[in-house]
Amino acid sequence: MLSVEAVVAFLEEHDFTLVTAESCTGGLITSLLAEVRGSGQVLERGYVVYAPRAKNECLGVSYDTIQRYGLSSAKVAEEMALGALRNSQAVIAVSNTGLAEIEGEAGGVVYFGWAMHKGGQEQVITEKVRFLESRNEVREAAARYALAKVPSVADFFCE
Repeated sequence: MLSVEAVVAFLEEHDFTLVTAESCTGGLITSLLAEVRGSGQVLERGYVVYAPRAKNECLGVSYDTIQRYGLSSAKVAEEMALGALRNSQAVIAVSNTGLAEIEGEAGGVVYFGWAMHKGGQEQVITEKVRFLESRNEVREAAARYALAKVPSVADFFCE
């Protein structure tokens, strides 16, 4: 997995800025970036949105989407990423929503979204990953995973 420093270097090299929309990681993605010297050049802003109302008001996630697919779902992660992209000047957005607690079938499941402008249009992909660790280990692993995927997602969108 790519280090946070490598992700910052990738973003700097391509003159990309990033916006985050975090639920279950509670700002850890943004915090990890902020630990790296030079991250101020690539981190545009970060949203931490737990409640449905916050997801709706800050990022435009539809209440209908939340009701239909659930608060922790690929569709919500998609709308979070697109909302963050639309509400910023960033080139790339990363989002996540999920359950950090390891309880039941959905425990440790995190849904990610990555969005980017390509050819004047917004592109978005989502992914579901299950982490089988303690609550805070899930949050940490999810934050690092979200960042590590940024270069490959950007390359995919730029093909």
